[in-house]
Amino acid sequence: PRHHGRRRRTRTAKVVAVRRLTTGGRCDHAPVQRVSIMGNAGSGKTTLARSLADRLGIAHVELDAVHHLAGWTPIDPQEFRRTVTALADEDSWVIDGNYGVVRDIVLARADTVVLLDLPKPVVMAQVIRRTLRRVASGEELWNGNREQWRDLLLLRKEDNIVLWAWTQHRKYRRRYLD
Repeated sequence: PRHHGRRRRTRTAKVVAVRRLTTGGRCDHAPVQRVSIMGNAGSGKTTLARSLADRLGIAHVELDAVHHLAGWTPIDPQEFRRTVTALADEDSWVIDGNYGVVRDIVLARADTVVLLDLPKPVVMAQVIRRTLRRVASGEELWNGNREQWRDLLLLRKEDNIVLWAWTQHRKYRRRYLD
């Protein structure tokens, strides 16, 4: 449908769930034990992962919590890989995150992959609301880290989660859905 010459964007989330197949090409009907959830910042990965892990009674791993050490210092990439390998070697988990340096580890062990693909305006509204709530409340995220008002003024996408979500939306869409 068109609206004033432009296609109307849907506000509903597109969730693409991919279940791994057995080597014989038939669907594996074993219980879900290891779920990878990926999508843009603000797409709801952690919210879904927490809820799903709770419902399944299994561990939830937020890759951001592993990656961001105190003072927003990123973990050494090799240490990140070792830590994620140990976590992924567990029998059951829900892991959320998009870190390329560990993607191969997570996907090799996952029996289910969930890709969250929300329209950019929805993602931006969610990430802005979430960031403002976190800044205003002083909520601790991981390892003593908190989002700050000044972060919203920074022009480097690596330092400003709102800019990150804006600039990465198309990248994630291309990476996972094209």
